[in-house]
Amino acid sequence: MSNIALFVDVQNVYYTTREAYGRRFDYNRFWQQATAGHDVVAAFAYAIHRGDEKQHQFQNILRAIGFTVRLKPYIQRQDGSAKGDWDVGITIDVMDVAPTVDRVVLVSGDGDFDLLVDKIRQDHGVHVDVYGVPDLTARSLVQAASRFVPINDDLLLPSPARS
Repeated sequence: MSNIALFVDVQNVYYTTREAYGRRFDYNRFWQQATAGHDVVAAFAYAIHRGDEKQHQFQNILRAIGFTVRLKPYIQRQDGSAKGDWDVGITIDVMDVAPTVDRVVLVSGDGDFDLLVDKIRQDHGVHVDVYGVPDLTARSLVQAASRFVPINDDLLLPSPARS
């Protein structure tokens, strides 16, 4: 069995699946698919903490699946814009874990991660799977990955019933 580490950019996958499909990402199905035949060394889900109960329940679900949930406070600026970016935190964790695993799985479509993926592949010989929504994943990230896995119907929760 090979060693694997998972890194999920929760905000990115939430917004891209919502925009592309109007549906939510199925974390249980993803876990089953991504970890099959591998020993999980680390699994992180990076989210923004707004303090509401529904979000707290979601974070507990992620923990029950097997993720370590990393939270950053949601910051509302005076001009009305918001900040809640985990790019640096994800990068640091990937750089720390990459030398200890055979495979890194990154769930994000953010092109800022292409340099990270290139670096760990070159420096550590790590295989990198990138999961992302095809039309909303940066081409540079797809090209940097060892393998791109499209997030489509099989990794989405069913559409909510309409009343």
